[in-house]
Amino acid sequence: MNPQENSELLAALMRQEELLKQLIASINKPKLGLHSDAGNCKIYCNRQHGGLWYTLNGEPSDVPQTALTGYLKELRFENTERRKKETCKLLITIQADRTYILESGYDTHFSKSLLTAIATLTPEQLYSPITLQPTPGTSDESVLFCRVWVGSELVMASYNEQTNWQEIWEQALAVTKAANEIAF
Repeated sequence: MNPQENSELLAALMRQEELLKQLIASINKPKLGLHSDAGNCKIYCNRQHGGLWYTLNGEPSDVPQTALTGYLKELRFENTERRKKETCKLLITIQADRTYILESGYDTHFSKSLLTAIATLTPEQLYSPITLQPTPGTSDESVLFCRVWVGSELVMASYNEQTNWQEIWEQALAVTKAANEIAF
């Protein structure tokens, strides 16, 4: 390339970078005016109330949508009390049109299938939006799995009784953290 071509290419790349910054800024702007999206939306991932997942606004309300697409921001375990018993929950934070916090028992198939899939991904894959799809078990009506999609690709990951859950959890956490630290 001659100096003129280099200069034109550099100018085009700088324009492209500026447009990308403007696009990101417009995506990150809060909604203005009247809307119903204030705060977080907590979604409980189990089949307890007839659907695959539900919200609680006084009464359980089935979530009719069959998938959630967004950016995985955080995975964490939290001890909490449910039905007057101490229990551990996996909390999955997804940033989409608003912040969604998905809650599932730490040892459920939903949590295990999600963690196993996330642990197989790279930070670059998690830098893009992922889709979480609750999927009912076929032989037991109480079982709920979580399919994880990156773009149009289903993440195939399996687990069994010999799975080292501490290792899976640490890897899933590390990949999620690394993806959120990637700078533009």
